[in-house]
Order: sequence, then structure tokens, then C-alpha cells
Amino acid sequence: MTDSADSPSFRLAYVPGVTPAKWARTWQERLPDVPLVLLQATPAEASAMLREGTADAAFVRLPVDRAVFSAIPLYTETTVVVVPKDHVITAADEVTLDDLADEVVIHPLDDVLDWERLPGEPAFERPATTADAIELVAANIGVLVVPQSLARLHHRRDLTYRTLVDAPQSGVALAWPEDATTDLVEDFIGIVRGRTVNSTRGRDRQPPAEPKAERPRQKTGGAPRKAAPGGAGRGRAGGAKGGGAKAGGRRGTGGKPRRRS
Repeated sequence: MTDSADSPSFRLAYVPGVTPAKWARTWQERLPDVPLVLLQATPAEASAMLREGTADAAFVRLPVDRAVFSAIPLYTETTVVVVPKDHVITAADEVTLDDLADEVVIHPLDDVLDWERLPGEPAFERPATTADAIELVAANIGVLVVPQSLARLHHRRDLTYRTLVDAPQSGVALAWPEDATTDLVEDFIGIVRGRTVNSTRGRDRQPPAEPKAERPRQKTGGAPRKAAPGGAGRGRAGGAKGGGAKAGGRRGTGGKPRRRS
């Protein structure tokens, strides 16, 4: 896998049920010079793409091989049972595994739930994909248990679903090869974790702002002014416009008071 200096794009794989649109929009806003290539893949294909280096990171379903991949768990999905709209199960808002005891439960080969024991009665055969299993549900062959996102992905007007409260759940994570944590991978991790563009924990792609030069303060006072000779006048020394003490009479050009005749 190559770093941003060698690769013109960032390749992101994602499994069915995961919608990467919001993260893709943020990527385009922050790194418009690096195209984001989205690669849809099955869970098995996504892991293989990471191992082979044909994807830089992937949204996968847990668990993953932690000896090979680093992973950040993102969320855990609600599990639902998909049934025809007129099925008796639709009378309740939530059901349990015991409610499926008499139902034929279809178990596709690409099932993403980690079952200790399958509920209900097994179908005659296992379809290859969840999409094929949906078709069997529509034909009233049985019911299907899947994460809610897959029920929405394969929505049909003649089918609906109800929450299965005590079934295994599927977690979604961002994963990448542990030995290939590139700068672009770090950028995408920051986006997924909701870091801001200037976050100190992420890679800062913008140079730090130049510190503003501090403006010198103007002195509000100066050296004290000397008082005028013969008095301590305010403001202008010695009075204003040649004016002196009124009690002494008007001054002549010589500056001495005139005698009265």
C-alpha cells in the first residue's frame, strides 16, 4: 500500500448495509486534491482487499483479525426478523427468539451474525446471499434474521421487519492493515472520529497561523513640564497669549508694569 506521496487517491471499501456518504462528503471538503474511491465489497472481499493492498481502509463487520488489522468500532446494529407484511409476527412491535421456534428461519451463506444456536427450524437449503434469502421470504418459504441496515437495503413493499430483542448483533468498524497506517489513513480516522480540521490529535494539513505582532503601547504621560518662572501655571507655562497677572496691570513691551500718572 502506498502513502499519499505516491498514490493519487484513497481507496475505501465498505460492506453492504454501511453508508459512507457523510464521511465521503467531509473528505471531499477537507482533501479536495485527493479523490476518494469507494469500493463496495462483501465482508469476505473487504478483508481480502485490505490484505492484498487494493484498499487502504474498509468499513467492515466485526470481528476482524486483530493480529493483522487495526480497527475502530463505530456502532452496533439492531437485529430484526424480515417477514411478509401479513405475517402473524407483525402484530407485535418486538419479538424474541422463542417467537421463531415454529418458523422456518433462512440462513444465507453470507450471514453476518455470530450464532451459537440457530433459531427456529432450518430451511431445506442455504441460499448463497442475503438478497437470495429475501426472495425466499417474499415467496413465503420462511423468515430471515439480519442487521437492520440489511433489511433496509433489501426493502420490498411486500415485506416488513420487527426488532428481535435477544438475537446476536452485528458491529461495524473502520479497519486497515496494522502495518500500513499511512497519513491518508490517519486523515480518514480523524474524519470518522469527528475531529475538526485543526485538531491536534489528527494530522494538521494547514500551516499554523503567524503570530500577530504586538503593537507598541503609546505612552500616556511624558516628562513633567517645568513650571513657568515666578509661578506654577497650568497648561501653557507663564499664562496664555502673553497674558500675565491681572493685578499688576497691563504689561508693555518691556515686560514691566507701567506707573500710573
